[in-house]
Amino acid sequence: MAPRNATASSSKVASASKATNGSAGSSKLPTNNTKSKKRAVQEISAEEEDDDDEFGSAGSGIDMSEDDEQDGEDNQEEDDEEPFPEFDSDIEENDELVDDDEGEGEGEGDDESDSDDEEELDEEESGSESGYNSSDIEAMYGEDDDDEDEEDYDSPITSPSSSHKELSTDEKLSKLIAKNSIKPDESLGTDAKISRAKEGVGRLVPSKLVQGGYKREYDDYEAGYGSESSTEDNPNTVGNIPMEWYDDLPHIGYDVNGRKIFRPAQGDELDKFLSNTEDPAAWTSAEDKLLQQSVQLTDKELDIIRRLERAENPDADYDPYQPTIEWFTGEGKERIMPLSAAPEPKRRFVPSKWEHKKIMKIVKAIREGRIIPNKPSATKPTVYAIWSDSDQANLEHAMYMPAPQLPPPKTIESYNPPEEYLLNEEEKKEWEETEKEDRKIDFLPSKYQSLRLVPGYKNLVQEKFERCLDLYLAPRTRKVKLNIDPESLIPKLPSPKELKPFPIATSVIYKHPENSRVRSISTSPDSTWLATGSEDGIVRIYDLGNGREFWKWNLGQPIQHLSFSPYKDESLLIALIQGKIVVLSPLALLAPAVAANTLTHVNTAFATSAATTKIGAGKDIKGTESIKWVRPNEKERERGILVFVEVPGTPKQIAWHRKGDYFATVASDASNKSVLIHQLSKHSTQSPFKKLPGQVQKVLFHPLKPHFFVATQRYVRQYDLSTQTLIRTLQSGVKWISSLDLHSKGDNLLIGSYDKKLAWFDLDLSNKPYKTLRYHTKALRSVVYHPTLPLFASSSDDGTIHIFHATIYQDLMQNPLIVPLKILRGHNIKDGLGVLDLSWVNNKPWLVSSGSDGEVRLWCS
Repeated sequence: MAPRNATASSSKVASASKATNGSAGSSKLPTNNTKSKKRAVQEISAEEEDDDDEFGSAGSGIDMSEDDEQDGEDNQEEDDEEPFPEFDSDIEENDELVDDDEGEGEGEGDDESDSDDEEELDEEESGSESGYNSSDIEAMYGEDDDDEDEEDYDSPITSPSSSHKELSTDEKLSKLIAKNSIKPDESLGTDAKISRAKEGVGRLVPSKLVQGGYKREYDDYEAGYGSESSTEDNPNTVGNIPMEWYDDLPHIGYDVNGRKIFRPAQGDELDKFLSNTEDPAAWTSAEDKLLQQSVQLTDKELDIIRRLERAENPDADYDPYQPTIEWFTGEGKERIMPLSAAPEPKRRFVPSKWEHKKIMKIVKAIREGRIIPNKPSATKPTVYAIWSDSDQANLEHAMYMPAPQLPPPKTIESYNPPEEYLLNEEEKKEWEETEKEDRKIDFLPSKYQSLRLVPGYKNLVQEKFERCLDLYLAPRTRKVKLNIDPESLIPKLPSPKELKPFPIATSVIYKHPENSRVRSISTSPDSTWLATGSEDGIVRIYDLGNGREFWKWNLGQPIQHLSFSPYKDESLLIALIQGKIVVLSPLALLAPAVAANTLTHVNTAFATSAATTKIGAGKDIKGTESIKWVRPNEKERERGILVFVEVPGTPKQIAWHRKGDYFATVASDASNKSVLIHQLSKHSTQSPFKKLPGQVQKVLFHPLKPHFFVATQRYVRQYDLSTQTLIRTLQSGVKWISSLDLHSKGDNLLIGSYDKKLAWFDLDLSNKPYKTLRYHTKALRSVVYHPTLPLFASSSDDGTIHIFHATIYQDLMQNPLIVPLKILRGHNIKDGLGVLDLSWVNNKPWLVSSGSDGEVRLWCS
């Protein structure tokens, strides 16, 4: 209240002081100012008694208590002799304001200042007996009158004389004395309210707990940045605890009022997946582990995440290139005082404990001799060995690798070499015409009688420069050689002596006239006869034991392939030439029963049809109308030529079924009719494939199951003939398949290729080769399993035949045993071709081979 009264009455005090000072010397006091001091005191006391009732609301008691303290100080300064009551603080402040207004009046003009000075002197002379300046008193009471006018609405009980009459100086002084000499009301501070600070501002509502009582309700307080709580809306107040504690409870925490926060509904993984795919804002949300629900990230938070991903400052307003503020650079900015006025720490004046430990460690090393102080430097040798590297000790380092030394000079590099090392004119001319990179030596040898006649070597700098380039540009790596015994890497295989019998040497040689190339050979199932087909168009029958030629057929065209029927009760031989399949049989050499069975088997179909059988009658089987089974004439039948089968293309391979009635042929140039299956008893032919998977190379029947193998250039496909479905496709891993053979048990397949590889397939194991062998130096021409013994052989254009032992176990967990036994050499290479075909002799460890040199050899054990 005091500041308010001071500011509110400052202008009024100034006007009152001017009015007082202006009329002090010229005009007289009004008539009503002649009242006695006693009456004035009584009026003031009456006013104060009336004001006591309104003290709590008007607040004048506060001003009065403060004025008592301040007036005491002012009274001691002004007058120490008379015990007048203390002045009010408002009077002192108003006095200062009056003086200020007087100072301003002096600055307005010289005339006003002079008149004011005269008035002040008159007032001092006409002052009252109490020694107070009348102008001050009038100014003070002028202010009091104004304050009373302002507070009329606060305190309606006022003195009519103070509000309507102007008091004299003596009355004002008496009023002042009476005002400040009355004892304050002792009831102040007991019943009356001094402050409203503790009064609530909320709404009073009836209390539910206390009967007849009230409680105060307040509006919700929204937390801001200046509050203690965070600005984020985080209702869960459980704090930083593992949320797994609430896994078995229906709620996840408590809010600020202590109520449970129940667990939000959560979908399964499918719901999460659908929400992530359908909701475009799913990728900008994160899971709040405290609330256990997905929270959408704001743009500001996403911007912070992007900046962190780019390794940038997360603050968008951060400027990494802001100019440096030179605080202590420039004139007048030099740093004079230190940055810190902290006292020096004790450690600056105490010897360091850790330095002491380091020094003692060095002292201990010196005492033990590990460190030698003032160690003399190593003396350099005065003489060096030119060709020795012992002058520089090798660095003891794991990665140290000395540079390779230059080779010592040879005799040709001598300044006086023998005459035989010197070049003649032709050799010099040839050396000069040769390119620098192709020269055997980099210099021309010269001869000098003495060393002092030898001139400087012109290529010295160039050679040393190239040597330096080699030293620092050529990388040197240390090759770590494993100390492994090579014998330990070789698997422990049985000795070949333990695996006998197997063919080791040539027993019989079957020579053909004019060394005509023998493309194919075949042995009879009873191991008696050997059939050969050569490029001169003649099929020859030899006695296998002595090599004597017993029978032959001249077919007029090169024999592509021939094979005996596996059926032992018959003796049928099929030969392939261009456009025809010829069925042969040496009837004159056979027993009567075998010959009769053979003729019956072949001629049964002729007895039920015409001499020329056209397969399918044009309707039953489409695509084979051009295939004809033709019966030879009487003379040819006497010679053993039983049937001609006219087929498209040139058939180059024949494969018999195990029962001897069906056989398949392959003609690569016959497009979709390249694979044909023939039935000898019915003279029928069928094409099993409408569309071939590729160019067929070889075909094969399974020895036990109704399965059919077809080998294309890189793949082998296995078909089921009964269901006419593809069983599997074998990936050979070779570039071009040349030969194919199947083990007698039907579980292992051999493939030879023109890229010098042999692939062994275990059909029960995988579609990829179990083993891939590469031991031939040229293309493989033939691979064959022995029908009864654990042997197989392979031939190649390098003129060699490799014999292997192959034991296949009944236990599927045990791998086959493959042991190389023997390499047979004897055939000569002609026109780049070596051994063309192989055939095992049934029930015996004998092997028959044919070569391009016109020889057929029988290899025996």
